[in-house]
Amino acid sequence: MAEAGVDISSSRTTALHQPREDHSPSPSPCSAQEAVEAGPCDLVTVPARQGLEAVDILRLRDGVGPVLHDGECDTLGFLVPPGTADAWDVPGSACTQTHGQGFPADPPPIAGPGWLVAPEAAFSEATDPAVLRAALGEAARTIAAVDRCR
Repeated sequence: MAEAGVDISSSRTTALHQPREDHSPSPSPCSAQEAVEAGPCDLVTVPARQGLEAVDILRLRDGVGPVLHDGECDTLGFLVPPGTADAWDVPGSACTQTHGQGFPADPPPIAGPGWLVAPEAAFSEATDPAVLRAALGEAARTIAAVDRCR
């Protein structure tokens, strides 16, 4: 991620699943086909380190929608309302347009996806793009502050 001068390209994490409020195990990973069933959406992809920070921020504010992770822990994908890709311009991230067809017709930009936050565990059907933009900015600033302390 280039925002706020943060380079998190080599970031790796082992925190794949966060505990649910009811303390039950996180839902098992899904296939890309199961993501189609989540409904029409666009997909914002970000590096895992920044994405995990943003998920934590969004959970504290009851604003996180479904989130996918890749099997390698390199990338997270936030489901956002259809049409978000038309105006998405956050540096270091990408938004894949679905044209209202659910999960992108092309292979998703996340290899071997599974749910980090499954649709049934999310606060909403999709993450609000403005709220996600703010959370990603806050996450980048948090990462920059931590990295300066090293």
